[in-house]
Amino acid sequence: MAEANKIRVLVVDDSILFREVLARGISTDSNIQVVAKASDPFDARDKILAFKPDIMTCDVEMPKMNGIEFIRRLLPQYQLPVIVVSTVSEAVFDAMNVGAVDFVTKPNFQLVSSVEGFINELIVKIKIAAAAKVKLPQVMVKDNAVNNQILSKKSKIVAIGASTGGTEAIYNLLRRFPSAFPGVVIVQHIPAVFSNMFAQRLNSSTALNVKEAQTGDYLEQGKVLIAPGEKHMKIKKVGGRYRVECFQGDKVNGHCPSVDVLFESVAMECGRDAVGIILTGMGYDGARGLLSMRRKGANTIGQDEKSSVVYGMPKAAYNIGAVEKQASLDSIPDILFSILR
Repeated sequence: MAEANKIRVLVVDDSILFREVLARGISTDSNIQVVAKASDPFDARDKILAFKPDIMTCDVEMPKMNGIEFIRRLLPQYQLPVIVVSTVSEAVFDAMNVGAVDFVTKPNFQLVSSVEGFINELIVKIKIAAAAKVKLPQVMVKDNAVNNQILSKKSKIVAIGASTGGTEAIYNLLRRFPSAFPGVVIVQHIPAVFSNMFAQRLNSSTALNVKEAQTGDYLEQGKVLIAPGEKHMKIKKVGGRYRVECFQGDKVNGHCPSVDVLFESVAMECGRDAVGIILTGMGYDGARGLLSMRRKGANTIGQDEKSSVVYGMPKAAYNIGAVEKQASLDSIPDILFSILR
């Protein structure tokens, strides 16, 4: 690939060893060019001006200024897609909250396979980020959660699927749901070590009871079940209730958990007593499952292009006729409330 067509990457990390490992690793891909490396946010700012990168990878823990504060200050001036590289920590969600596009976890340097897996994952995410839109954090208005009393169709369940940009999109939906909202099942493409952390974060920041799903959990009013990383999740109707099953399996559409696996089970078990929502993400996972849901009588909603960080999964679903209504992220809760009234 000609140099002019390569994805230009700035690598920011305070460890010279890690900078070199990361830079050399991702440079093995013919589509990527590391144009500069920086040791701290102030060095990175100068390198951004000098080299005009397309993507920046950024550590969270750095001298002079932490990565989260750097991203918060940077993005209003330079809307550059940022991939956070961090140890296992809830700080990655703080970084997403201030505008980062995605995150990866630092590898165990004593295991060659861990480093190789990290490099391969980062290469994929750099390519996705190159097509992503930077979403600046917005000032949160008072949550206009609908009154519990007007949700008459509490027997319905809501199934949500998302990938890149999904952690913030899901939060912005759930924060507007009341405590008596119908049961919700969610597949977010996320590493196993972060799915429980993500669920706990949502549990503490919304009116809902949110947890990482386990086989045997039942969907209940006000409860949200997040598929565990590296496990598929299905629902099964048992009597008049819905129970989840979580299990290891081959990747479907390149993912485990897979949105399609969840949506297909919802179509089979719930029929018209469900609402399916496909949110931001790269690829086509969830499209066929959402179509199955619609064919079984479920209401289906797709996030629109303008509000998506990556308009891949919603576009794939829309193109095959799986999406009944397409809307901005801000409008989806109101559509849901009208369905549930």
